[in-house]
Amino acid sequence: MQRRSFIQKAAVGAAAGALAAPAIVHSQTALRWRLTSSFPKSLDTIFGAADTFAKKVSDMTGGKFQISVHAAGELVPPLQLVDAVQNGTVECGHTAPYYFFGKDETFALGCAVPFGMNSRQMTAWMYEGNGLKLMREFYRPYNIHSFPMGNTGAQMGGWYRKDIKSLADLKGLKFRVGGFAGRILERMGVVPQNIPASDIYPALEKGTIDAAEWVGPYDDEKLGFNKVARYYVYPGWWEGGPQLDLYINTKAWDSLTPEYKAIVEAAAAYAHVDMQAKYDARNPAALKRLVAGGTKLSRFPKDIMDASFKHSNAVYSELSAKNANWKKVYEDWHKFRNDQILWFRFTEAGFDNYMQSQRL
Repeated sequence: MQRRSFIQKAAVGAAAGALAAPAIVHSQTALRWRLTSSFPKSLDTIFGAADTFAKKVSDMTGGKFQISVHAAGELVPPLQLVDAVQNGTVECGHTAPYYFFGKDETFALGCAVPFGMNSRQMTAWMYEGNGLKLMREFYRPYNIHSFPMGNTGAQMGGWYRKDIKSLADLKGLKFRVGGFAGRILERMGVVPQNIPASDIYPALEKGTIDAAEWVGPYDDEKLGFNKVARYYVYPGWWEGGPQLDLYINTKAWDSLTPEYKAIVEAAAAYAHVDMQAKYDARNPAALKRLVAGGTKLSRFPKDIMDASFKHSNAVYSELSAKNANWKKVYEDWHKFRNDQILWFRFTEAGFDNYMQSQRL
């Protein structure tokens, strides 16, 4: 009797286990989010990172977790993305954090500031340093949970209607420049203009602005800047490695199951690497086409670089004295950057300098 009872109980338990296993698999309910981008669809690299992310989330959940991606202006204007995510108007957004330095300059440290880190160094600070921890602490009052999601690599210094030969040529220049750089350029007599990508071409064509920067050859060629400005200057010292971020509304993030959270994290990391790879692969050919088409390529003169560096450090000191958020993040960022520069000086820079001097 005891043996029969044991066998019956074991059979019931096995049946229950068989039913429980698929129940765990199917516990992930169908979910639909909306993602707003700060970028137009025409820029398949920088906008495309959001598409890549959404597709990975869908693939890893068997289509149960769908994220619709909306270009700048479809749901909210590009520079109102933080407000939309913060208020729960959308569940998430993809943007360049420095667009929102007007709310607090600390936003820029999560993306790029003048004479900052390159893309590899920025990724190292985020994932292996204190970058992600510090930025998430800063974003918490904005109801935002963040993930790194893309980097363009070092950018170009922009398109100019006249040749830039010295610091004097910047005086009175109306320059479309994103993020924090305007604060520095303003001290050198530049009149910064912060306008979205879609509005840059007509402003440059009509002469409303004298110069504009965006990212680099691949995107700039798509936007047609070479048709309305002849001079292309490098490097973009204000964007040595600008990181893009995925912003998720905290309530939406907290509502996800552990499995869905892990999938979102993995998909964002994949999109992060994918964007940089695309830019590195596509920029060389685009630059060749631009130069072949008559674009005049030149380097920023040393007096501009030196003045920019001096003014940047002065601004950082001033901010540290008056903005506690900035000071907390900047001190860690500054130490990490300096250590990275020391290391790269002996390895990456030494190797790159030699290779760039060779006829390959």
